[in-house]
Amino acid sequence: MMEILVLTGVLVIGAALIIIAVRQMNQSRAISERLDQYTDVSLSLEELELQQPFRERVLIPMFRALLSYLGRFGLKQNQERLRANLQMAGNPGNISPNMFIGLRMALALTLATVIVPLVIGRLSLIQALAGVAIAFMIGYILPGIWLDRKIKERKKNILKALPDALDLLCISVEAGLAFDLALQRVAQKWDNELSHEFQRVLQDIRLGRTRREALRDMAARTGVEDVQTFVSAVIQADQLGVSMSKILRIQSDQLRTRRRQRAEEAAQKAPVKMLIPMVFLIFPALFVVILGPAVPRIMSALGVMNSGMGN
Repeated sequence: MMEILVLTGVLVIGAALIIIAVRQMNQSRAISERLDQYTDVSLSLEELELQQPFRERVLIPMFRALLSYLGRFGLKQNQERLRANLQMAGNPGNISPNMFIGLRMALALTLATVIVPLVIGRLSLIQALAGVAIAFMIGYILPGIWLDRKIKERKKNILKALPDALDLLCISVEAGLAFDLALQRVAQKWDNELSHEFQRVLQDIRLGRTRREALRDMAARTGVEDVQTFVSAVIQADQLGVSMSKILRIQSDQLRTRRRQRAEEAAQKAPVKMLIPMVFLIFPALFVVILGPAVPRIMSALGVMNSGMGN
């Protein structure tokens, strides 16, 4: 009986010590987690990589590597032009020209593979080959169409934001700020394509490039005529020592005049563009509503006339 009591006491004491130790560990862990929120914890490269989602760690690198591999088998013509087009589109997905060619090849092969079971056994051999070739060409052309749309959309956004950005830039320069500081204020004011370009210009200047080179690169990346005119005026004013505020005021007024002229041009084109849907969609419906009830009467009258002439 004594041995049972001693064994029971030892077990109870051991269980109590284990519970106390676990609670202390949980408390210390909670304290360390709270401290980690307010202190910088040095993590290894492996830990930093494991904190990223599985999609960014595995799927995206595999997809990019596959596109780069497929890009070796595509056409290698006009690499510089393709690189310039990707820059004017804002480098969507941060893809290289080789990866874009791989994207074309991947989409073309996918469409050709999908169309093969649909045409084999249902069409003749020549028709099946023609269908597969057409699907391959469509898949190869679609990324180019998507890139052109991205370029047009980005140019439109830059044109829309440029007059307001120049107004703020002019006001900041007239208030006494230097051109670089005024450019930084404009870049911090908005979050659009033009502000991103201004931020890149400032970054290039911090890396040691001259203002002239950074601005010319921005004009080449955007591909917008108004931005090129603005950059040329700023570079000329910097070279000749002309007041920057006057140049910016003149550029702002000119850009607003051009915006109004583009709006008037679009308004003049609207009636011509409305003519096609009116002729093919609205007028037939009106003819059906107006002349529809009269058609039976005309047909019956023509039938009576034909019968009278026969008699």
